[in-house]
Amino acid sequence: MIFGINPGRFGAGTTGINFTAPKQLKEFCGIDHGFKSQTELSAEFIYTAILAYGGVKKFYENYFITSVSPLGFVKNGTNLNYYDDKSLQQAVTPFIISSIRKQIALGFKTNYCICIGGDKNLKFFSALNEKYKFFDEIIPLPHPRFIMQYRRKQMENYVRQYLLALSGIAT
Repeated sequence: MIFGINPGRFGAGTTGINFTAPKQLKEFCGIDHGFKSQTELSAEFIYTAILAYGGVKKFYENYFITSVSPLGFVKNGTNLNYYDDKSLQQAVTPFIISSIRKQIALGFKTNYCICIGGDKNLKFFSALNEKYKFFDEIIPLPHPRFIMQYRRKQMENYVRQYLLALSGIAT
């Protein structure tokens, strides 16, 4: 399992698939749809990594991308991460715990997971994991939006980092 933060309004908020904007849904997954053909930075990076991994079929045979919070939030027309508002975080925490348990119950391995989004997402998720023992290990990876917005020139290095994490633990 790979955990992002929460669905963004132009990716999973539109398509229902984490880190997949309408452009990637059609172009890489081959799924026709009536959504406005748009992309987002995170989806662009994730699909670059997925292609480098061996393509959509191979990737999705080995991994499931979800979010710590399966609900997306918007404030004043902008994405809001669950941890950006302490009262929101507190309100959704029971739902987050329940959602993680339900997803694991579908039959996912629990010896490891990947957490996308270092700082705040990893800290919150790690604290939950320590308390509820969902996974034996959490492997952190930097968030694609950060990479694309601030480290785009080093994108190849970040793709390699993702591939090392994915290839080293894929069974």
